[in-house]
Amino acid sequence: MSNFLKVPSLDRLSHELSKLPGIGAKTAERLALSFIKKSYDEVELFREALQDVKTLVKECTNCFSYTEESEFCSYCSQDQRRQHPFVCVVKSPTDIGKIESSGVFSGTYHVLQGCIAPLDGVGPEDIKLQELVQRVRKRKVTDYPIKEIIVALDADLEGETTALYLKELLEEEGVSATRLAHGVPMGSYIDYVDQRTLGKALENRIKI
Repeated sequence: MSNFLKVPSLDRLSHELSKLPGIGAKTAERLALSFIKKSYDEVELFREALQDVKTLVKECTNCFSYTEESEFCSYCSQDQRRQHPFVCVVKSPTDIGKIESSGVFSGTYHVLQGCIAPLDGVGPEDIKLQELVQRVRKRKVTDYPIKEIIVALDADLEGETTALYLKELLEEEGVSATRLAHGVPMGSYIDYVDQRTLGKALENRIKI
């Protein structure tokens, strides 16, 4: 990135902001400029928030979502309303909120913290796959063994690769694995649906 307005401190700030996901050079420059207009108190609150996220937030020791006050996240803590035999596998903690908003699923979660992506150098050992297998094995000897793993990953190459690898792991453990159905979105028109999505919809058709 070239010197931003030939002001080194602004250039340094915009350069660091541009490293964040989804933040391009122009957006980073606008964000850097916005800090000049903020008061010292506002900047200090921003600094404290960043520091707290780095020092206080940690992974849940059970599902690998995020937690702050305890060892377990709110979904893994002693919540008798959750259906513990059902585990939904997601890519990142943000996916949990989307599934919860549906109001349909009431089981527990397992966050892989990524997907298998060979082109990016991410292999099975780099995400939380073996931790899921260990979780399945540990629960076998309890009153609440895991009966079904619901794979809720993106329908892209990385998601499909991870789902197939996970299926093989779970078959060895004798646990049922299912995937979210893919097809025509509610309220959409077939004329505007791409061929791949329409094909998935035909494969996943349901009885009426």
